[in-house]
Amino acid sequence: MEKNNLAERRLPLFPLKAEYKPCQGVETLHLGGLAVENLAAEFGTPLYIYDQATLDAALADYRLALAKHYPGSANLTFAGKAFLNLAMAQWVGRQGLVMDCTGAGEIHIASRAGLKREQILVHGVSKSRDDLQSALAYAGTIVVDNLEELKTLLALDWPEAGRPEIWLRLRPGIAVDTHHHRQTGQEDSKFGMSFGEGLEGVRMCLAQGAPLTGIHFHQGSHFHNPEPIAPALHSVLDWVLEARSSTGWAAQSLCPGGGWGVPYNEQDLPHHPVDGYVALIGQTVQQTCQANGLALPALRLEPGRSIVARSGVAVYRVNAVKKTANRRWLLLDGGMADNPRVALYGARYSALPVRSPQRATAGSAWLAGPFCESGDILIEDLPMPEIEPGELIAVPVSGAYHLSMGSNYNGARKPAVLWLVRSKAQLIQERESLDSLLARDHPLDLAD
Repeated sequence: MEKNNLAERRLPLFPLKAEYKPCQGVETLHLGGLAVENLAAEFGTPLYIYDQATLDAALADYRLALAKHYPGSANLTFAGKAFLNLAMAQWVGRQGLVMDCTGAGEIHIASRAGLKREQILVHGVSKSRDDLQSALAYAGTIVVDNLEELKTLLALDWPEAGRPEIWLRLRPGIAVDTHHHRQTGQEDSKFGMSFGEGLEGVRMCLAQGAPLTGIHFHQGSHFHNPEPIAPALHSVLDWVLEARSSTGWAAQSLCPGGGWGVPYNEQDLPHHPVDGYVALIGQTVQQTCQANGLALPALRLEPGRSIVARSGVAVYRVNAVKKTANRRWLLLDGGMADNPRVALYGARYSALPVRSPQRATAGSAWLAGPFCESGDILIEDLPMPEIEPGELIAVPVSGAYHLSMGSNYNGARKPAVLWLVRSKAQLIQERESLDSLLARDHPLDLAD
């Protein structure tokens, strides 16, 4: 039988320089110069691996595009919700990025990682008083979602020094083309303020001397066509003009969110680079501001997925191979507890065997996890070679919205996480232990 070309088609989804090369006489997947098989043997599976070189390259693409297409001040906010722990926050800090934190928990991680106040920005559609107090203590920017939140924030005790700036989140009424669960900019979205509420928010801030400096909006996540961003930018900049005319306030900063998509499987390739996405934003802001006599605002983009997704690989072990009437099942040791995106959004992934990908294809396989849900299926109808129990399977583009949305369903223990840099693997999160599942529990007093 002829060799297949699965690796040729799917390796571009993996981190930079992913390759198959001999390990103990067998062609084996290597990431960052290290054999995945050896890493799985040392750290167990499921295992998540992040490659810093791929992170650095994705960031460099954004910075090059911003320098090329926007002459004003510009920076990037990394969306912590995509994936956040101490190591990722440290990388954000070293790169001079801003960390987008949702609530006190993510603020705590960012601050413990040593991020400065000006590097912490706080989002959230329903911030508690604790969230807002934590933001006042540690953040440089607070993005206010609604007028009730603004009232609560303005009534709190603000620090004497290092007061954070306030941005208002607007709802432009225009969504991007993506799954409806990932749309955020439409008129009925739970996120942000209407334009009328935004004007009221400006007046409230001015009346109390609050440091209102910017405007934010977001239309959705994992979209591939940037065109809907242009009319939303026009609408928001028209609102900025109206706000200046009616209140005298001018926005110094503008953030049109993020959400640029990434390829998750070979059918998504080739994928549009970030240059066109950034170009549309930069050119639209420049042209609209010039036409209306507005000073160029400091521009902030919020990439999360498109920075981190490709850098991550999930590695699973096949516990069993099962054949039913119409399907070949590869039953893995992980699934929806570490990657709920398939169950939530119908996301479609690809995969490769860690060993010998050139084996002849044996038809389609359904890759499923161990959890007691029919929806615990990672990949459907994927051409794969014959796979034996005990083999390792690598799933690319696993860096975003897996672990951050994961759970302990069925008593699952969250996987170990490795960071690859300069051909070395650093453990940045330990696998949860059995005892850790009980760490928050208190037994009943059964004496009563």
